[in-house]
Amino acid sequence: MMFRPVFRLTPLALAVLLSGCAVGPDYLRPANWLPAAFKEAPSAVAQTKDENPTVDSRWWALFNDTTLNQLVDQALQGNADLRSAVARVEQADAAAREAGAALLPAINAQGAGSNTHLSEKTATWSAASPEVLRARSAGLSLSYELDVWGRVRRSNEAARASLLASRYGRDSVRLSVAGLVASNYLTLRAADAQLAVTEESLKSREESARLVKARVDAGYVSPLDQYQADGALATLKAQQADLRRARALAEHQLALLTGKPDLAIAAGDLRQLPLPPLPPAGLPAQLIEARPDVRQAEQQLVAANANIGVAKAGYYPTFSLTGSIGSESKALSDLFSGGAGTWAGGLSLLMPIFDFGKTTARVDQAKALNEQSLIAWQKTLETAYKEVRDALVTLRENGEAESAQNERVDNARKAEALAKLRYEAGYAGFLDVLEAQRSANDALLAMISTRQARLNAAVDLFKALGGGWQPSES
Repeated sequence: MMFRPVFRLTPLALAVLLSGCAVGPDYLRPANWLPAAFKEAPSAVAQTKDENPTVDSRWWALFNDTTLNQLVDQALQGNADLRSAVARVEQADAAAREAGAALLPAINAQGAGSNTHLSEKTATWSAASPEVLRARSAGLSLSYELDVWGRVRRSNEAARASLLASRYGRDSVRLSVAGLVASNYLTLRAADAQLAVTEESLKSREESARLVKARVDAGYVSPLDQYQADGALATLKAQQADLRRARALAEHQLALLTGKPDLAIAAGDLRQLPLPPLPPAGLPAQLIEARPDVRQAEQQLVAANANIGVAKAGYYPTFSLTGSIGSESKALSDLFSGGAGTWAGGLSLLMPIFDFGKTTARVDQAKALNEQSLIAWQKTLETAYKEVRDALVTLRENGEAESAQNERVDNARKAEALAKLRYEAGYAGFLDVLEAQRSANDALLAMISTRQARLNAAVDLFKALGGGWQPSES
């Protein structure tokens, strides 16, 4: 009967207690101080035919290469780093569910049985005392912390933010893996193109060597020309071996990224890959806020902010409801008979009085971690802004460089053809031919390297923007 007043007051007490506000600061997103647009974005004159190009999450498909698409898809399924990131998301999801469960009461089933033999030497023993005390019990118990100050809610808020951060971390790894596959694929295809150029140069120099041998045998020129021709031929063979090595290493790296140790890729040519579309003029800087690493940093800031409230709740008393219902008897057969029922209920309070500054130290730690998270978010934004600017400049300048390299290749080929004609006519020495051939070979290799750099800049831009861009609303 003593518990009835308590239970009549409990609904009112609950209504009052649960109406309390969560202590600690509510999250307010810091202001974005970055410029409104990227001035390095290409002008409207340099745009593709589509004035407002769009790029979806599968940005690598814009290279229009079936092999690249397959490699990226394989990497997104089998890459070890990405699978680890997925496992971290599962862990964070479980932690968030655990934190959310604290908002609900815990109900436990319990049962017990005991036999106790009393000592005849105790003050409570008498001849009428039973030899053995027997007790049997079964029931349900309930415990629930009233979240008056929002400690549990802030903990749940921090756990949910950590879950989102882990998801964005997974997306960041996905973006990084796709970018690494694309970059290494471009390296492999550049090696393929340079091998094709080297093969053409070898054929040209073999023809030159045969011509020189014939002229030496006829006594028209000195054997020095033949030594020079054979030396130039050996130089190209060494170049060919070095390119085969570079291609093999790129293929091995792709095998690691895709989780396919025995990966083998057929030969191709970088020059067959189309250039992806250019971003629109006046590309808004706010696009970088959609980058997964930026979102991850912000959710980490949200979690750190919520943990300040968790720490501050330590200043206030903790209220807990406890209750139980069940039955108890001496014999197991009477456990659920009439009169064996039991129940109990109560409200407990734990009030901190003096903890020698421990709670204040925890609050100060939480505030310091929040400040660190804020700085980390700001740095992530600044880094993202820089990476986009770098990619835009590199993309633009490599485009200019590729045009100049193409002009260089045309002139080198013309010079090579003219040098051969002059040598065959006896108007020039073989050194002129060798120099022209070397210049033509170097120009072709440099042109391929510049195109690779231009395509890599496009990959870097996609990564820096978190996957691409969307058309402006204007």
